[in-house]
Amino acid sequence: MSVAYDDSVGVEVSSDSFWEVGNYKRTVKRIDDGHRLCSDLMNCLHERARIEKAYAQQLTEWARRWRQLVDKGPQYGTVEKAWVAVMSEAEKVSELHLEVKASLMNEDFEKIKNWQKEAFHKQMMGGFKETKEAEDGFRKAQKPWAKKLKEVEAAKKAYHAACKEEKLAISRETNSKADPSLNPEQLKKLQDKVEKCKQDVLKTKEKYEKSLKELSQGTPQYMESMEQVFEQCQQFEEKRLHFFREVLLEVQKHLDLSNVAAYKNIYHDLEQSIKAADAVEDLRWFRANHGPGMSMNWPQFEEWSADLNRTLSRREKKKTADGVTLTGINQTGDQALQNKPSSDLSVPGNPARSAQSLSSYNPFEDEDDTGSTVSEKEDVKAKNVSSYEKTQSYPTDWSDDESNNPFSSTDANGDSNPFDEDATSGTEVRVRALYDYEGQEHDELSFKAGDELTKIEDEDEQGWCKGRLDNGQCLLKADERVLSAGTRCRWRDLSTGRKTAQQTWLGPSLPPLPRAVCWLIMDLYVLGLVLPPLFPASGGLH
Repeated sequence: MSVAYDDSVGVEVSSDSFWEVGNYKRTVKRIDDGHRLCSDLMNCLHERARIEKAYAQQLTEWARRWRQLVDKGPQYGTVEKAWVAVMSEAEKVSELHLEVKASLMNEDFEKIKNWQKEAFHKQMMGGFKETKEAEDGFRKAQKPWAKKLKEVEAAKKAYHAACKEEKLAISRETNSKADPSLNPEQLKKLQDKVEKCKQDVLKTKEKYEKSLKELSQGTPQYMESMEQVFEQCQQFEEKRLHFFREVLLEVQKHLDLSNVAAYKNIYHDLEQSIKAADAVEDLRWFRANHGPGMSMNWPQFEEWSADLNRTLSRREKKKTADGVTLTGINQTGDQALQNKPSSDLSVPGNPARSAQSLSSYNPFEDEDDTGSTVSEKEDVKAKNVSSYEKTQSYPTDWSDDESNNPFSSTDANGDSNPFDEDATSGTEVRVRALYDYEGQEHDELSFKAGDELTKIEDEDEQGWCKGRLDNGQCLLKADERVLSAGTRCRWRDLSTGRKTAQQTWLGPSLPPLPRAVCWLIMDLYVLGLVLPPLFPASGGLH
C-alpha cells in the first residue's frame, strides 16, 4: 500500500510545554530564583532603610539650619513660633523615619535573612539541596517516557525515509516508460525497486505505529510521576510566596506613618501652633516694645548743679574704657612747698566703680572701718593742716615735717607722697599722664602720655575728680596710686588698724596699684616682712 509523503511531517515543531523532555528545568530553576529573590528583597529593604536614614538626617539638618535663621531673623511673636513649629515637625518626623529605618533593618531584613537560611541549604559541591532533589525527581520520572519517545522518533524517521525512497522509485519507473532507449531488463529492475520500497514503507510504518502506541500507553504514568515532583516544587514555592506576602505586609505597616498615632499628633500639634499665630497680638507686642507704646523719659526742666553736671553722664551711661593713670609731678599755689600729696589719677575700664569698692581691697580695714571709708577720707581731708601746723599740734616722736625727715622726697618739682590722702579739697595739684586717654564724654579730658594737668578738685563718690588741661576743666578718674622710689606715704598700725606715721619708700618704683595693695606692701615693708632682693638692703623707713 502506497502512502503519500508530506515534507511537513518530518519537520520538528518546537514546543515550550512542560511535558517536553528537559522542560522541567524551569521549575527547578525557580527554586534557585527563590533564594535570589530573598537576597533581592533584603537589598531592596536595605536601600530603603538608607533612604529613610538619609531623609531623616536631611530633615534634621534642614530644621537645625532654618531654626537658627528664624531665631536670628527679623520675624517675631506668634508667627515666629508657628514658623519654628514647622521645624519642630521636621525633627519629630525625622525621628519617626529613623524608627522606620530601624524596623526595616532589625525586623524585616533579619526575618528574611533567617527564613532564607532555613529554607535553602547549600551543598559542598555548590548549589542547593532543594534544587538537586527536584531535578533528580523530574529526571527519574521522565526517564522511561523519554526512552520510548526516543524510539518513536527513530521509527518516525525510518518511516519517513522509506516513504521518500518509495516516491523516488515510482518517479524513476514512470520516466523510464517514456524512454525508448531502455531495454526491458532495466525496466524490470526499476519495477522491482518500486515494490521493495513499498514493502519498506509498510514495515517502517508498522514499527512506527507500534512505538507510538507504547509511548501513548506510558504517557499517563509519566504525567503522574512528573506532576508529583512538580507539586513538591509547588509546595516549596508556596511557602516562599506566603512568606514574602507576610513580610511585605510588615513592611507596609512600618512604612505607613499615617496609621501611627505619634505621626498624627505631630501634624495636629503643627496645625494648632499655626492656628495660634495672631497677627493682632504680634502687632500689639511690636508697638509696645519697638513702637509708640514704649516708655520715654521726656525732657524736664532741671536746675543747674555743679555736681549734677559732673556726674550726669556717668550715671546714665557707664562706658568701659582702657585704664589711664596720671601721676603728680608738682604742686602749684602757696602750698607748693608744703608736704602736699600729689595725685595719681586713672581712668579705669569701669567708671561706675566707687571709692568704697576700692577700699574693700585693704586687708587692714576692720568691719567698722570698711563701711565708712569714704566718710573717713572726707574727715581726714577736712582736718588736713600744713606740715608746720601738724608738728605744732601733734608733738610726737615722729613728724610729718619734711625738715625733720632726711629721706624727704620733695624736690624742686614738688613731688610728694602719692598715697597720702590728707589733701585739702580744692587745692590745685599738678599731675602727669602715664598713658594716652581719649575722653568718652563731653566732660572728660583727652590727653597723651606725658601731658601735665592740674587737679583742681578731689575725687567724688564715683571716683572722678575735676582737672584742667590748657584752661579746659573736665573730669578725671582717680582710683590708683604709683609707688615710686623716695615716696612718702602713711602706713597702718596693725594693732589699731589706723593710719599712723608717714614713711619713705626706698624700694624700686612699682607700676600703678590699687591703694589697698600699696598699703599692704608698705605695712609689710615697715614690719620687715618684705626684704631684699625686692628692695635695697640699705633702705630704711623714716
